This record gives sequence, C-alpha cells and structure tokens, in this order.
Amino acid sequence: MSRAAVAGDRSTHSTPTRRFHVSCNQQKLDRRNMLLGLGGGLYGAANLAVSNPPATAAPIGVPEFTACGEAHDVQSNDLLPVNCCPPVSGTPYVDYKLPPARKTKVRPAAHKVSREYLAKYEEAMRRMRELDRTDPTDPRGFMQQANIHCAYCNGAHDQPGYPNLDIQIHNSWLFFPFHRWYLYFYERILGSLIDDPDFAIPFWNWDNPKGMQMPAIFDRDKSPIYNVNRNPDHRGRSIIDLGFSRATDEIQLVVNNLSVVHNEMIRSVNSTLDFMGAAYRAGDPPGNGGSAGSSERGSHVSAHVWVGNPANKYREDMGNFYSAGRDPLFYCHHANVDRLWKIWTGLKTDVPKSISDPDFLNAGFLFYNEKKELVRVKVADCLNMEKLGYDYERVDTPWLNYRPSKKAAAADIKKLAANAEAAEKIFPLTLNKIVRVLVPKSAKGKADEVLVLEDIETDSTKFIKFDIFINDEDDIPSELDRAEYAGTFAQVPHRTKEKKGKTSINLKLTDVYEDIEVGDDDTIVVTIIPRSNGDAVTIGGIKVIPSPPRSA
Repeated sequence: MSRAAVAGDRSTHSTPTRRFHVSCNQQKLDRRNMLLGLGGGLYGAANLAVSNPPATAAPIGVPEFTACGEAHDVQSNDLLPVNCCPPVSGTPYVDYKLPPARKTKVRPAAHKVSREYLAKYEEAMRRMRELDRTDPTDPRGFMQQANIHCAYCNGAHDQPGYPNLDIQIHNSWLFFPFHRWYLYFYERILGSLIDDPDFAIPFWNWDNPKGMQMPAIFDRDKSPIYNVNRNPDHRGRSIIDLGFSRATDEIQLVVNNLSVVHNEMIRSVNSTLDFMGAAYRAGDPPGNGGSAGSSERGSHVSAHVWVGNPANKYREDMGNFYSAGRDPLFYCHHANVDRLWKIWTGLKTDVPKSISDPDFLNAGFLFYNEKKELVRVKVADCLNMEKLGYDYERVDTPWLNYRPSKKAAAADIKKLAANAEAAEKIFPLTLNKIVRVLVPKSAKGKADEVLVLEDIETDSTKFIKFDIFINDEDDIPSELDRAEYAGTFAQVPHRTKEKKGKTSINLKLTDVYEDIEVGDDDTIVVTIIPRSNGDAVTIGGIKVIPSPPRSA
C-alpha cells in the first residue's frame, strides 16, 4: 500500500494558516488573565474529593475548528500528507445534553459475540465506510471519525488563547474522559446508521486469557472491520505481549499480562493521579512536566504498538496516534481501556477514585453527534456511565488477585550493591543499556514509600518503553510475574511542537517491599531495563520519598 493510501487524501479540506509566535512572557500574562470558567460555566461535584487548584488555573477549552492546522509526522516533524481537520460547521456548537437512556446498552466481549451481533456490527461499519465515498465531509464517516484522534493528538488543534500550544489529550487526566466521549459518539453514530439506538460496540478483552489474542472477528479479510495495516506476525493465535517482555513461552506471556494489569491497576498506584494521569490546565505545554497514568502508559500503549505494522514507516495504523483511528480494532481496544477505568473506580483500595478539581471537571471537547450537530461536552458529564446509558458485559478479571508470590528471603543488598552505581554519580543518564542504581530509602524496612523517576526526557516521535525492578537477584527480564517487578513507562509515537518532552513517574513501593522482604535495609537497588529505543530516553534523577497524600 502506498504512503498516500495509508495517510489519506489531504485535498478534502483547505487548511487555514494559523501558527504564530507568542513569547513566554506573553503566555504567562495570558494565563494570569484567563478566567476560571474558560470554555463554559462550572459544573458542580458535591460528593467528590477536595482539591485546591492554583488561582491562575483554567480548564482546557474546546478548540476552534476554523483555526485547525496541519498534522506532522512522528519521525521528522515534516508535514503529513493527511488533513486531520474536522469539517467546519455552518452553525456554532451547542452544549450537549445527555438524552434519557432508553435502557442500558451492554458492550460485549469481542471474543464472545454471536453471529447475529457480528452481522449487525459489520453492516453498521459498511455504512459508515460508505459515507467516505458518498460524502467525504460527512462527520459521521469512518475517516472523519478517525481524524478526530489525529487532530487531538498530533498538533492540529491549539489551546484557546494559546496559539502556540497544542491540545494533547494523552499523558494527562484528559486521557480517560476524552476517549470515553469519543467512543460514546462513535457508538451512537453506528447505531443510527442501522436504525438501532441500542447498538453497543465490542471490547477487546485483552486482560483476560481468553481474550489475549487479536479478536478473530477482526481478522476476516473481506470484513469492513478488517485492516491490512496490522502486524502480520500477530494475526491468528498470537498472544498479546502487554509488557513487551518478548517472552516466547505462551504461558509466560499470559502470566506477564496478568501481572502488568494488576500492577497498573493496584500495586504501583499510590494516588488518584498516578492512575488518571497528571493535571493538565490551560497554558500547560502538552506532556511537559505532566505524565500518563499507569494504565495509559502500560497496557494501553503496548496494545497500540503490538497491533501496528512495523513494516510501515510510522507503524501505521494502530502504532501511531495520527493513524490509530483508521483501524476499527482501535475502538474495540479503547472500549477495554474505558472498561478498566470503570473497574478501577470500584476497587476497594486506599486510593481515592475521583477528582473534584474544576479544571478537570470543566475541560471540554467538541464532537459531531449522530445528527451531524457540533456539540460541546464536559468531562464532568461523562463520569457516570449509567447516565451515558451503557455498561460492559461481565467477564472474569483474573488479574485482580494476581499479586506476585512473596520471596522466601530478603535479597542480599550488599551483593547487589556491588554491581550497582550510586544515584548521585550517574544521573542524568541516557538509557542505552540496563542500569542498576543504589538508591537511599526514606526510612528503613517496610516503609510506605514511592519511587520517583523524574525529568524523563523522551523523543516523542519514537516508541519508548522501559521497566523497573527492585532488588532483583534473578535478573530474568522476560518474566514480569515476580515480586521485584515495580512498574513500567511507555509512550506511543506522537507529534507535539517540541519534539522532546519531560515527564516523571511515581511507583508505589509499599506492596513491593512486603513481597520482596526488605528487612531493615536502608537502601534499594533499582534495575531499569530498556525495552525499546532506550537511547532516546534521558532520566534526570531518581529518588525514594515517603508516600505523598493519596488524594488527587
């Protein structure tokens, strides 16, 4: 397939010129002058956790479609031969009001769907794809739906009032609510095309061993939900590698996957934002100082890259944000991500599950609904799935209790330290090899602590992944179902104005300490294992601190 065929035709819409320079001082002045209600009035949140946002803060507002700009590739920052911009509506947007739910739609697990369901799903997809041919500007068409992700993720939209700053809905607390709204309208459009308001999209149940293969319904060549731009080595019965451990044993892959999901849902999560992603407010550079939540930077990224075709220059389709929405499996994948968010909010852990910050609740997005109306939605209105009118089929969650087995004895820290370097001597470092570093604890023994990797600078144009282990004597990188496994960092290639961005991650160590028997040690040995493009990663520092407050 040609690059033009992969990327699409940029002739559909004209692209207004809109990039101009704003000085740092002017941006700061603008931010001070922004009103708290940017993008709309405040929403109430009476029963949510308390937080205190900065006085100058404001929520991310909705983009101006007429000022939509150009998307750029993830390797060279060159202009992509694709127009991600949505069609410009002849009428202004209106605030969306959730319609009364007729009944609760149930999204089914893709590996369990019936023939009758599949026929209905494929017919809806045929009609959505047909719109690409009959009216390429129809916002309900498949390519127009795919372009939503491209525009919000590859620099086409600027923040209102900040024409030199992109809107980026990844790597922050906007990740889950944006994609929930995205799927909500995508699903309603499909249902309207087959005159079935109760239609529900499927989810790829990759957190369950029975669903850890690419769903078979997506692997039929003549089907409208098939996509040629997938890794051919991962078709058929290949088991997904959520940890990118490159384990070859199928059983090991399954247990690795269960360990990864348990870790990112429970074991490594110390606070609300550890799971949800960092705060992201008006005037904040995308990805600069923020961070993705544990699920976003873990299994979410791995599934994207595992499906994308490495033979394509930019690992299209799923392996890159600009093209991910062109694979119908993308929506099935993100339905599972959304399902895991719903499950996480119900977990009985000591981490609060809600955010009351008005800059979170009032952040807004624009979508076209099934009637081709341009509507504005707010984060606050998508937090209750019951009001949105859908739920997920109940399936087993074996990862829930998949905590690693405890080690029988504590590691010999003196022996491990002999092959490690002192943190103050090697940071900042480029992660072009496995690194073992001796890090002082904040207190001896089984303290309630957090490992912080700070000022992680990455090339945003590349797939990045590395894993972290604590007091690892066995040194078996392909096995993640071990007590020493503490967590991961990963990113899908994407484009921002600045090719490099800085972020930090926090990993809860409390459960790790219990499982590895740290005894009275006052130091730990942290092993950092690069999995992909370690030479494009610089880590500024590392430290262990007492556990911060667990609220958002």
